[in-house]
Amino acid sequence: MDREMVGTTGRDRLRVSVQRYGTKAVVSPAGELDHHTADLLREPLDTLIEDGFGTLVVDCTHLEFCDSTGLNVLLGTRLKAEAAGGAVHLAGMKPAVAKVFAITGAEAVFTVHDTLDDALKE
Repeated sequence: MDREMVGTTGRDRLRVSVQRYGTKAVVSPAGELDHHTADLLREPLDTLIEDGFGTLVVDCTHLEFCDSTGLNVLLGTRLKAEAAGGAVHLAGMKPAVAKVFAITGAEAVFTVHDTLDDALKE
C-alpha cells in the first residue's frame, strides 16, 4: 500500500508558482518548505530580484510547513531585495507556519498581511 510520507526527501513536496504584476511579483509555494525543497523557492526569488522586481509577495496560503532552512531562504531574500531597493511581504500564513515566524522573531522583520489581496494593495 502506498502512503504519502510527511518528511520524505522528495522535491515533489513543494510546488512554486510565480505571477508578475508590473513591478510586483507573487511567489506562491505550496506544500512543505524545508532543507530538501528550499532551492525550489530560492531560485525563482533570486531570479525575480535579479530581474528588478521591486516588491516580492510570498503567498503562504498553501504552505503547510516551513522549517529553519525555509525561514533562512525568506530572510536571505529579504536582505537581497532590500539591498536592491525592494521589499518582501508575506501573506496568508497558516498557523503552523506563522508559529515558526513568531517563535524566531522573524515576523518582526517582514511585513505580514492576512491575505494576498491585502499585500497587493501596498
